[in-house]
Amino acid sequence: MRTQRSSAWPLALAWVLLIVYASLHPFDGWRWPPGEPWYQRLWLPSPASSRFDLWSNFLAYQPLGFLLAMGWLRGGTGPLRAGLQALGVGVLLSLGMEWSQVMLPGRVPSRIDWALNSAGTLVGALLAASAHDLGLLRTWQRWRDRWFVPHGAVGLTLLLTWPVGLLFPPPVPMGLGEGLVRLGEALHEVLADSAFEGWLSAPAEPPPLPQGLEMVAIALGLLAPGWIACAIARQRRHRLVLLLGAGVLGVATTTLSTALNFGPDHALTWLTPAFWPALALAGVLGVLLTLLPVRVVAALGLVGLTALIALASQAGTDPYFASSLARWEQGRFIRFHGVARWVGWIWPFAAIGWLLAEVARVGHRPLRADRR
Repeated sequence: MRTQRSSAWPLALAWVLLIVYASLHPFDGWRWPPGEPWYQRLWLPSPASSRFDLWSNFLAYQPLGFLLAMGWLRGGTGPLRAGLQALGVGVLLSLGMEWSQVMLPGRVPSRIDWALNSAGTLVGALLAASAHDLGLLRTWQRWRDRWFVPHGAVGLTLLLTWPVGLLFPPPVPMGLGEGLVRLGEALHEVLADSAFEGWLSAPAEPPPLPQGLEMVAIALGLLAPGWIACAIARQRRHRLVLLLGAGVLGVATTTLSTALNFGPDHALTWLTPAFWPALALAGVLGVLLTLLPVRVVAALGLVGLTALIALASQAGTDPYFASSLARWEQGRFIRFHGVARWVGWIWPFAAIGWLLAEVARVGHRPLRADRR
C-alpha cells in the first residue's frame, strides 16, 4: 500500500492525551509512598475492581490500538508489524500510567488494569488489521479522496473531536471558548499567597449575555465546525453536507448531554429563545460560506472563532449551566467530565491555529464546481 496521510495519527495523539489525563487526574498529592523499596513497587498489586472498572479499562484502550494500527497500515506497514507496534505502545503506555499511579494517593495501581488495557489495545489493533484485509481501508481512502483535500488530516480530526467538547455543558449552547476564563482563575489561585499576589485580579462573574449577543454566540458556535469543513471539502455540495451534518450532530450532542444530566424528559430544556434565530442566521451564513474560496473561509473563521471566544468568556452562568456544572463535577460524570471539558477549552484555539496555517498555505487548489 502506498503511503497515505492519515487523520489516525492526530486522533491517536489526542487519545493518548485523554488517557494520560484520565489515568493521572487530579494530578495533586504526588509523593513516593514510604515503606517498601522502589523496585518492589514495580510489581503492581491486584486489588478488587468493580465490573464497571474492568470494562472501562478494557474498552478505553481499544480506540488507541485501532488508531495506531490504522496509522501504520495507511503508512505502508504490514498488518503484523503494525499490530505488534500498536500493541507495544499500548502495553508501555498502560504500564507507565500504572507505575505513575503509585505516587498518587487518590489512585490505585493494578496489574489487572494493565492486563485489560493491553488486551483492549490488542483487540483494537486486530480490528484495524481486519479492516485492512477486508479492503475497508481502500474504500475509505477512495471516499476521502473524493471528499477532502490531501492535507486535511488535522482538519478532519478537529471535526471529529468538536462534539466531544460539547458534552461538557458550555455557558451558552454551542459556545465553546471559555478556556481563557478558567485559565485566569487558575493563575489567580497559583499566585495567591505568593510575592506576585495582586498582579492578577480575581475574575469577576459577568452577567448572562443579552439575548442578541447570546444569539450571535450560538450562531458562531454552530458555524465553528463549518469553517473547518469548508476549508477541507473539495466540492460545494460536500461543504453543504458537512455543514448540515455538523449542525445536526451539535444539536444531538447537546441534547444528549442535557438528557444525561436531567433525564430524558428534560432533554430539550437547553433550547433558549435565542437558539432558533441563531439557527436561521447560521444556516444563511453557512450557505454563503460554501460559495467562498478556501482562504476567505479560513480568514472568516479566524474572525468568527475569536469573536466566539470573546463572547463565551463574557457569558455569565445561568441556572442551566450552574446545575449542569455541579452534576458533571460532583456526580456520575466525575470520571469523564475533565476529558470533555479540556477538549471544549482547547478546541477553539486549536482550530484557530489550523486556520492560520490554512491562510498562510500557498498553492491551494481552487474549489471544484459540482459536476452535473
